[in-house]
Parts: sequence; structure tokens; C-alpha cells
Amino acid sequence: MTNQWTLNLLVYRLKGNGAPHYGSFKIKANPDEYVLDLVERIWAFEDRTLTFAHACHHSTCGACGMRINGVEKLTCITPVHTVAKDGATVKVEPLRNFPVISDLAVDMGSLFRRMEQVGHRPVLELADEPAEPGIMRSQKAEDREIIRLADCIECGLCISACPIATTTPEYLGPAVLAGAQQSGIQNNRKLLALIDSQNGAWRCHSAFECTAVCPSNVEPAWRIMDLRMQVMSERIKNWFRSGK
Repeated sequence: MTNQWTLNLLVYRLKGNGAPHYGSFKIKANPDEYVLDLVERIWAFEDRTLTFAHACHHSTCGACGMRINGVEKLTCITPVHTVAKDGATVKVEPLRNFPVISDLAVDMGSLFRRMEQVGHRPVLELADEPAEPGIMRSQKAEDREIIRLADCIECGLCISACPIATTTPEYLGPAVLAGAQQSGIQNNRKLLALIDSQNGAWRCHSAFECTAVCPSNVEPAWRIMDLRMQVMSERIKNWFRSGK
């Protein structure tokens, strides 16, 4: 029989103009379950007013990003045994640097609008291993690891982890700058002006927290460094053009 743990989940709660607080839920958990499964169980059997975002359950939509014990995670692919042990307390909080709509759900509109500004379009690809006939990938827990991400899924984890985004809301942020690097700034004066600005590529302090939490291996911090080199290259080209 599968081992069952007893966990105490401290879940961030915020409704309307009320004061933020933490709700405590003691639940049984399989150590191989995912954190999102536990949050859903609280909603289903403990408190139907709990608000959170989720969709695909296999790390392709980016909707279920939360902070687990202070670290940004996609909860649909975060096994319980990687963040807790039997009898432990697990703190579940919304992402930082986004307005909280209710409980664990945040408003990510600013990220989506900025991604559109730089022309980013998420691209997904699947690994070669097929799912069993008649079984959709989203129905099988093991297939969550079959999905391979070729690009940013706009989950917002890097924005939440970024210390500059905390102090400077106008900063474009690592996801947006990584998207610009992938789009390419060559021969795009409008995009170049956006990136080569006070709140663009030069605002990053190279802390690399964004890369540490990225579930898609996009490496936004490296992309920002590369973007800076592209900006300098464009500056030099424009300097020579203006001198002719």
C-alpha cells in the first residue's frame, strides 16, 4: 500500500478588501503526488471558496505557478516529496510582483501585454514518446515529464523571483527581455528603443534568480546578457551609419 503522509498546508488567503492571512489545512498526501493535487483537494473537500489558477496539469500552460515554502514553482510538476516530509508544514503563497486577485490567483495581464510588445509567441513541442492509445497526455501523471518546452510559457515565475521587479514595477522583466532576445531586435527600431532603455535590458542586476526558477530551461538571465550584446552591436552599427 502506498505510504501516506500527514501534512499541514498553510495557504495564503485574501478576499476583496479583507486582511491577508493564512488558512491551515491538515491533509493526507501521497509523497509522489504533486502540490497542485493537494491544493485541488483542499478546494474539493475542505473549502470551496479557495481561489487558484490551473489548467493543463502537465507544465505547458503556466497557469499554476505559486510559491512553495518561498520558492517559485509550477505546482503541477512539483512532487510533494521534493518540498516536504511526513508531518511537515508547507506554505503555499501566490506569486510575487503581481496583483493578487483572490487567494492564490494573481493578475498577470501586465506580463502578457509586455510579451505582446516584444512579439513573443509561445512555442511548444512534444517529445517522441507517444502516450498510450486512447489516453490523453493530460490524464497520465507520468506523461507530465514527456512534455518538452521549447520556449517561455509565460508562467511568471521569473518575474516573481526577480528582485528588480519587486522594487521597479516599470522594469520589463526577465520573461519579456528573454522574449525580445528570441524575437530579435535587428532592424526593429521600435523594439530596440524599448529594450535599450532605463527599464529594459540595463535594469537587470544579473542576480540569475529568474534562471533558477524557470521550469522551461529558457535561461532568461543568459538571454538578457546576450540581448545587451545585441544592443551594443546595434549601437555601433547606428554610429557608423550616422557617420557616413
